[in-house]
Amino acid sequence: MKTTQRILVVDDEAGIRQVVELYLKREGFEIDLATDGRAALAAVERTTPDLIVLDLTMPDMDGLEVTRAVRKKLDVPIIMLTSRDEDIDKIVGLELGADDYMTKPFNPRELTARVKAILRRAGKQASTETKAAAITAGDLTVDPLSRAVTVAGRPVELTATAFDLLWLFVSHPNQVFSREQLLEQVWGYDFYGDTNTVTVQIRRLRTQIEADPNNPHYIQTVWGVGYKFSTRE
Repeated sequence: MKTTQRILVVDDEAGIRQVVELYLKREGFEIDLATDGRAALAAVERTTPDLIVLDLTMPDMDGLEVTRAVRKKLDVPIIMLTSRDEDIDKIVGLELGADDYMTKPFNPRELTARVKAILRRAGKQASTETKAAAITAGDLTVDPLSRAVTVAGRPVELTATAFDLLWLFVSHPNQVFSREQLLEQVWGYDFYGDTNTVTVQIRRLRTQIEADPNNPHYIQTVWGVGYKFSTRE
């Protein structure tokens, strides 16, 4: 199905930009291109994209700096592209608010599938959550209508992915989810993905809602299986 959603592709390699643009345009997306971080921020101000495909390693202003700047203004989904092998770079990108990452060289068909899955999930969540009531567990309150989260009355700012992850947990208390199930239900991937994405997002979410992230009360690890949301007092 064709769409008029707009995607910003940011990469200093012309070949990468051309390939990603070609594949995404085939799916009916409108594409804006930027060659560096500063051009990316200018494009965000100008067009407000529905999703950003963002290279991590760029001269002058890298993808991490761009993510920081974007997150101050928008909650737009970000897929990070990285040519680095070190996990720490990917983890830092996710902790800053990126929704996912892919390592170069990547399959453009898989990138296209991930883009479509993230945008499909965002639309689906928006339509279903407006029908649900806010849920309170202990001092945590999650309101799907306003997509607001508070801990002991203190507002907590979450990215779209982090909110969707938390909402899945609180709306299914004590249910254990594997990392693969979370990839499918939150990220919308019906194919194998990197479960480290889930691990990092869980860790980041804990730092935002738990009094002691190293000894979590709400989002608990079920060793060898996955995670669950605990309702114990």
